Amino acid sequence: MPQTIRMLVAAAAFCATSAFAQTATNHFDDPFLRATSALPGCPVPTGPLYTPEQVREEAHSRAQHGTSCYHSGRCRLPNAYLYDKEIAPRTVQYLRRDDRLADSSVWIVVQRRIVFLQGCVKSREQAETMERSVGLIDDVMGVVNQLSVQGEAPKYPLAERR
Repeated sequence: MPQTIRMLVAAAAFCATSAFAQTATNHFDDPFLRATSALPGCPVPTGPLYTPEQVREEAHSRAQHGTSCYHSGRCRLPNAYLYDKEIAPRTVQYLRRDDRLADSSVWIVVQRRIVFLQGCVKSREQAETMERSVGLIDDVMGVVNQLSVQGEAPKYPLAERR
C-alpha cells in the first residue's frame, strides 16, 4: 500500500508540474493594452499568451521576421519588434483622442510593427475608420482588424473568465 501511495503522489506531482510548465505567459513581452472602454459587456481578448512549447516554436520565426525587416531596408532598427513598445502607447493615445472612436471597447496587441485591433465597435464604418487611422501612425507596418460590431461574435480568442 505505501508503494502505491508513493506512486500516486509522484504521478500527481508530475501532472501538476506538466500543467504548470504549460501555463501560458506573455513570454515575448508583446504590448497588450486597453485603448477604449465605452461598450459594456465586450469580451476581453486573451492577449499575446504562449505556452513554453509555443515559445520554442515561435522563437526562430520571430527572430527571422524581426531581422528580415532591417536587412530588406524597411526598418531602421535591427529588429522589427523593437518598434512595438513605442507604437503601442501612441496607438492608444490616438484612439482615445479621436471622438469618432470614443464609443468603442478596444484592446490592441502590437507585434513586429503590426497592430491587432480587438474588441467591440458600434458599426462596421467605425471599425474601418479605426483600421485606416491606426495604419497612418508612424512606424506601423500593418493593421489586423479583429473588431466586432456590438452583438456579433468576437473575432479574437477570449480570455478565460476567473
